Amino acid sequence: MSVSVRSALTSLPLPGEWTWEVVVRPRRRTLGIEISEDGGVLFAVPPGADPQEVAAAVRSRLPRIASEVDRRRRGGGEPRKELVSGASFSYLGRRHRLRVLPLDPGARVRLHHGWLELPRCESPREGARLIADWYTARGAEWMSTRARPLAVRAGVAPRDVVVRDLKERWGACDPDGTITAHWALMQLPPALVDLVLVHELTHLTVSAHGPAFRRRMRLMLGDLEDLERRFVSAERELWRGAV
Repeated sequence: MSVSVRSALTSLPLPGEWTWEVVVRPRRRTLGIEISEDGGVLFAVPPGADPQEVAAAVRSRLPRIASEVDRRRRGGGEPRKELVSGASFSYLGRRHRLRVLPLDPGARVRLHHGWLELPRCESPREGARLIADWYTARGAEWMSTRARPLAVRAGVAPRDVVVRDLKERWGACDPDGTITAHWALMQLPPALVDLVLVHELTHLTVSAHGPAFRRRMRLMLGDLEDLERRFVSAERELWRGAV
């Protein structure tokens, strides 16, 4: 099957300098696209995937894929933060300055009077973990609330909305109906978080990224293409915990 998917992808205008491959993953329900740090592209497909639907989904995402491949081939790497007072962090599209507090066993990360406060830590890695945990906790509450009216409009009922570290992915729809989102999305404006939530909610009724999938998304998001362009521009700046 992966051979026929490969043939379908070969018909697309994929740049000749790309290194890419197709793998079949039995547990997948939808197409997954993974881009390695050196710019290699892996297309992960479920068993029995329709080659033309896979090709259509890849075609619709080519600008975004090309942008990320180019960034990684140029050595752009993952955005990093220096955890010092004054460093900039975004929360739901608004920028806040970091304030590193004196060492205090009872202190915690919080947004206070416009500052993101971080208790002094033994290492930058520990500080990054605490901030990621803060985004995760805030995201779990915010996204669960945000997803409810979106799910009603989409006519679906997700089992749960979970926020955690998804590595290279921004969202996922599990076979049991659980929607998962990356904590780093909480840095984006609400409309761009909605784009990811609607994408995964749509997977509850349409598994493949074909025309039917796009139609359902447009019913929810009339400015779908504009949101996707904005997301492509914003995602390369999303901090995912690197220090």
